[in-house]
Amino acid sequence: MAISEMPADLLGGHRKVLAESAATGRLPDRAALDAYRAAGTRAAELGIPLRLLVDGALADGEGLPGALPALRKAVSALMEGYERAQLVAIRTEEAARREFVDDLLQGRAERLAERAEHFGLRLAESYVVAVARGLREGDQERIERDLIARFGSHNVLVAVRDGLLVCVAPATLPAAVGEFTHHVRARFPAGWRVGVGRAHRGPGGVVASYREAAQALELADGLKLKIDVVKAADLLVFPVLLRDRSAIEDLVTSVLSPLLGARGGHEPLLETLEAIFASHGNQTAAARRLGLSPRAVTYRLERIRRLTGFSPDDPTQRFTLETAVLGARLLGWPAGFSS
Repeated sequence: MAISEMPADLLGGHRKVLAESAATGRLPDRAALDAYRAAGTRAAELGIPLRLLVDGALADGEGLPGALPALRKAVSALMEGYERAQLVAIRTEEAARREFVDDLLQGRAERLAERAEHFGLRLAESYVVAVARGLREGDQERIERDLIARFGSHNVLVAVRDGLLVCVAPATLPAAVGEFTHHVRARFPAGWRVGVGRAHRGPGGVVASYREAAQALELADGLKLKIDVVKAADLLVFPVLLRDRSAIEDLVTSVLSPLLGARGGHEPLLETLEAIFASHGNQTAAARRLGLSPRAVTYRLERIRRLTGFSPDDPTQRFTLETAVLGARLLGWPAGFSS
C-alpha cells in the first residue's frame, strides 16, 4: 500500500493544522489531538500499516520547518490511537480465544468447527490435553505467551479451567506438552503436578483427553504418587477398578481388614506392601525405600502373611494383595468406607 492509497479524509486538515502552528507557534489543541487519535484508531481498523500512516503525516510537514513541534504532537497522537486500537483488538481476540477453549473443554458444540477455523485449528485431528495444578496469578499469561512464541497460536491453546492451567496441543506436536511442563516446573511453586491425557480425535476427543488428564491428577493424589508428571496412559487400570466400587470395597475389606488389629496399626504394613510392589518384590530395595533393615521388612511381610493369609511371594496372591492395596489407597480405606 502507498500513501496515495490511504483514504483522503484520514489525515484531512492535517496540513492546515501544521501550517497554522508554523505561523503562530501554537501547538494543536485538545480537540485536534483527539481527532488525530481517532484517525490513528481508524487506520488500525482499516489495516493500514503504522509505518505508512506516520510516513503520510511526515510528508504533510515537508516545507514547514516551523511546524516540527506540532508535527511531533500529531504523530504521537496518531500512534497512541493506533496502538490503543491494536490493544483492544488483541484483548478482544484473547477473550474470544479463551471463550472458545472453555466451550471446547465443556463439549459445547455450537459453532465449534467455525470458531476453530478462525484460530487455525483443525478439530478433525487428534489432540492431547495437559493440565497443571498449582496455578498462581499471572502464570497463565506468561506461559501462554512463551508457548505461542515457540509453536504459534494455531498450534497451542492455553486456558484456565476448574483452577487448573490447561494446554491443548496436536498429538503430532509432542514437544508442546514437554515445553508446557518445562514452564510449569520453572514457574509454579512447590507441590505442582502435571496430568497428561491420551490423544483423541475431534472436539469430543479434546474433552475426553482433558478429563483423563484431570483424573490422572486425582489418582496420583489418591495413590500418593511422588512423580510430578502423571500420564493417563500409565494409569488405565485404575478407572477400570473404580467402575465397580462395591466389588473393590469387598476385595479391600476381605483382604486387608485383618491388618486393622495389628500392633502399631495397619499403615506401616500397607507402606511395606507398597514398597515391595514398587521394588518388584526385591526386599532389600524395599528396605531402602522405607529406611528399614531387610530383616524388619521380612518380619513385616511375615506378619502380613499370618494376618491376611496372602503373601506377595506367590504370583496369584501378590496380584490380589496389590489390587487390594491400590483400591485401599484410591478409596481412602478404612476412613472412606461405610461401616
